[in-house]
Amino acid sequence: MTTATALVSIVDDDVSVRRALRRLVQSGGYTVETFASAPEFYDSAPLGRTACLVLDIHLDGMSGFELQERLAAERTGIPVIFMTAHDDDATRERVRRSGAVAYLRKPFDEQVLLDAIRTALGPAS
Repeated sequence: MTTATALVSIVDDDVSVRRALRRLVQSGGYTVETFASAPEFYDSAPLGRTACLVLDIHLDGMSGFELQERLAAERTGIPVIFMTAHDDDATRERVRRSGAVAYLRKPFDEQVLLDAIRTALGPAS
């Protein structure tokens, strides 16, 4: 999958974060879809085309962890990059056990996210 065809989906409940991340990830040459909640992403058509998921952990309703667990149970194979502003030992341990590609603490350096996406997409990206 080339960079231009790779769909990166972003789930964050903060509209300003979604806008900023959309611009950043598009500047890296990726196609981007954004979602305000885990259920909105889970019930969307782009789920099946998503090559990488950038996922906030603390969301109302279904958390980022719950969404990732559901996707893993369904063997979607979508690589996940977790992000959060609420860092603690329990969260880091849960991320470690989840098999996520990366864990980013907000605010994070833009290049770190772009590098994590490239890692998630593999050598062809």
